[in-house]
Amino acid sequence: MPEEIPVLTVRDLKALEAADHGRAFIAVLVVRKLQAKTANNGNTYHSVDLGDRGGVFSCTVFGDSPVSETLRAAGEGAVMRVEGKVEFYQGRFSPRLNRATPLDDEALAAPGVLESLVETAPENAEAMWKEFNDCIDAIRHDELRLTVRGVFEEVGAVFRWVPAAVAMHHAYRHGLLEHTLHMARAARALLPLYPQVDADLALAGILLHDTGKCIEYEGTLATRRSRKGILQGHVVLGYQLTRKHGMKARLDAERLERLEHIILSHQGEPEWGAAVYAATPEGVFVSMVDNLDARLGMVQRALRQAGEREEFSERLPGLSSPLLTRPLPSAG
Repeated sequence: MPEEIPVLTVRDLKALEAADHGRAFIAVLVVRKLQAKTANNGNTYHSVDLGDRGGVFSCTVFGDSPVSETLRAAGEGAVMRVEGKVEFYQGRFSPRLNRATPLDDEALAAPGVLESLVETAPENAEAMWKEFNDCIDAIRHDELRLTVRGVFEEVGAVFRWVPAAVAMHHAYRHGLLEHTLHMARAARALLPLYPQVDADLALAGILLHDTGKCIEYEGTLATRRSRKGILQGHVVLGYQLTRKHGMKARLDAERLERLEHIILSHQGEPEWGAAVYAATPEGVFVSMVDNLDARLGMVQRALRQAGEREEFSERLPGLSSPLLTRPLPSAG
């Protein structure tokens, strides 16, 4: 009787060691990213990111593999039953895929399947949303508060579940809500140190800074950029939302211009997507808090997904480095 091949999660797979090289496995995974590339010898291959709620791994599928056409036809966001062999490349888990079969609607509807695939923010979404609304209510300037309320009434529930990025930081369900709320918490702690920064304006800018992502991103199991997201980008889309509702709320011209500037400059650098450099106290403050939480969000996620045997994470593009994930030894 042949040995039964185990169905493993990403966390299970990343816990395997060199001694497991060649071991067969089965996993049910989402195609998070699929890129066609050409090697130096002219041969084509796909770079594939596969994941579930516990993590993601990358692997290479060469053009002559039967899996290549299956993945290309299924595309990003497809849920696949993957069969493969454990292999490592430069010390990292990078399996050889032998077979991939898309799950049909009936299989996807089975209890627990989707829940096992969708990564979510570690905090409770309902509690975060309640606290977020408290942050809106904390804006004392009436027209600023009405502006913020107007934007969130327009974007609706999308803000509550959309990720904050495709891959870089808070790239999971409720990620944008979590990222924005973390920024608001950090701002409340830091603002007393910087009395030159208008607290109401900075808080409004934080709450609104990434609202364009509600339009920029689409997709349920794998996030991709929408047509508007590609053609305009979340900075411009967020600026448009802010301007529309600022004018509707009759926000005075000086505050509206400064609020718009926060949206346009929050990415920090033009090469990161900013339309302009931050040139107001509030713009500088928001861009710095945004960068702080984006980078520490990457750190938090890497620590959550770290395997017990791993000393370092995979290279994090946003940090340009792997992250040391092994905890400090206990004191004493």
